[in-house]
Amino acid sequence: MRFTGLLPGRADLAAVRRNPRADLLAGLTVAVVALPLALGFGVASGLGATAGLVTAIVAGALAAVFGGSNLQVSGPTGAMTVVLVPIIARYGPAGVLTVGFLAGLILLGLALVRAGRYARLVPAPVVEGFTAGIAVIILLQQVPPALGQQSHAEQVLPATWRAVAAFADAPHWPSVVFSLGVAAVVLILLRWRPQLPAALLAVVAATTAAQLWDVDLARIGALPATLPAPSLAFLRLDAVAPLLTSAVAVAALAALESLLSATVADGMRRGERHDPDRELFGQGIANLVTPLFGGVPATAAIARTAVNVRAGAVSRLAALTHALVLAVIMFAAAPLVAGIPLAALAGVLLATAVRMVHVGTLRAMAGASRSDALVLVLTAGATVLLDLVAAVLLGLIVAGGLALRKVANSMRVDQIPHDEHLPHLAVYRPSGPLFFAAAHRLRRELARIEGVDVVLLRLSRVTAIDASGALALREAVEDLHHRNIVVHASGVRAEHRRALASLGVLALLHERVHVDAPTAIAALRTPAAPPRYGHHPREGEPVGAAGAADAADPADPAGDVSP
Repeated sequence: MRFTGLLPGRADLAAVRRNPRADLLAGLTVAVVALPLALGFGVASGLGATAGLVTAIVAGALAAVFGGSNLQVSGPTGAMTVVLVPIIARYGPAGVLTVGFLAGLILLGLALVRAGRYARLVPAPVVEGFTAGIAVIILLQQVPPALGQQSHAEQVLPATWRAVAAFADAPHWPSVVFSLGVAAVVLILLRWRPQLPAALLAVVAATTAAQLWDVDLARIGALPATLPAPSLAFLRLDAVAPLLTSAVAVAALAALESLLSATVADGMRRGERHDPDRELFGQGIANLVTPLFGGVPATAAIARTAVNVRAGAVSRLAALTHALVLAVIMFAAAPLVAGIPLAALAGVLLATAVRMVHVGTLRAMAGASRSDALVLVLTAGATVLLDLVAAVLLGLIVAGGLALRKVANSMRVDQIPHDEHLPHLAVYRPSGPLFFAAAHRLRRELARIEGVDVVLLRLSRVTAIDASGALALREAVEDLHHRNIVVHASGVRAEHRRALASLGVLALLHERVHVDAPTAIAALRTPAAPPRYGHHPREGEPVGAAGAADAADPADPAGDVSP
């Protein structure tokens, strides 16, 4: 485990020098978009608006410097808020900070073992279902503040129901009007003029209206004008064990969302390519340091990253500028920010939840196949009803099981026509992977063989063999021998010999393993001249011009090279 390639280098400095003016303008644009989101996600997490702003500043700066993408913007996100609400309900603010600190250590460990590449193996239906489920949870989380209620309960569905019941008993219509109004303005502006900072304009308008008309609405409240002094006072060693599971969930979410966001950024800019391991390292540093200042766990934000790319960002200087601009706003405009109504921030997050759901993508993916639709729906449902880690694990397990079934179904055992002068010979050619999920098919097909004295198994098209497949082959050969049917084999690949030898298949066949099908057919056609039984190429040894592909013989119209 080494830090080689994980730390900033000369290439980063060279990129920063390319077009600093474009980066500064892009960073300013992203900061304007990020301000209401940072405040809103901080409030939604339960730690308050200050925590959200601190996270955007500290994590945004550190991830920009140490991360693996030139265009990525990090900070508090809705997906992370979903994970944090149950933690703060059970363990309080110190629990959230401890979880973030531990998650940072886990992410650093993942970076050091170069685990970034494995995040690319998550199937698209799992990602889309996960995103849709998070959008539903964010929307439900904003129902209480939109109705003028306060709630940071562990379970979002009961909390939403209680807020609706409380509103029915004592309605507070200004909160509803301001929340829905802000959400509508944001959605309309983003559709009509996507280049405008819709969320900021809507929040400014709502705050101004609330001040002018003296509307009875809960406000953010006083914010500090400087960053809090760093401290480890929140960390208690006796709380590490019970919080470790939550830390793993936060680290997994940070890794998944950050690498997904970086991939999106690469697709938006030709020639751009992120380093997944370095991205995990940058997120690890950010999450390790941010709790020291009272910030919530952070991850890359797809929406802010997209704004950064569209605004013309060239290097990581843009994301760093975004963090510095937010710091200036904190220092210079804290009293103005303090007057923002919580209902206005709820409206911003309602609009964010709506925009997270891409109906066209969901419809296309669900229509691709029944398997994809099942994985998508299960992942989304588990995200809402269970928790994020369980949802991803369930999606991966179901997707993996369905993929295994497809691969197993690709295994075929075909009977091949052969020389008519050998009427008591049957030739069978298994094709595809012979592994645990497909082994039963081979046994079933070979068990049906009747009315012959000799069977030739042409194995050149078997793409993979595991222990289960080799065991099934041995049992099938034993069954045929018990029925007085002699079994020959041809075209055994060098990479499969170890499994076949280990499970006793080669010993059972003895000298009836041939280099290729033509050799086997020739041996069976002229038994008076003993064929070259027993020539078993050692692993890595070439099997001859015909043997490598188990080539077709003129007398064998269906050779192994034919479809």
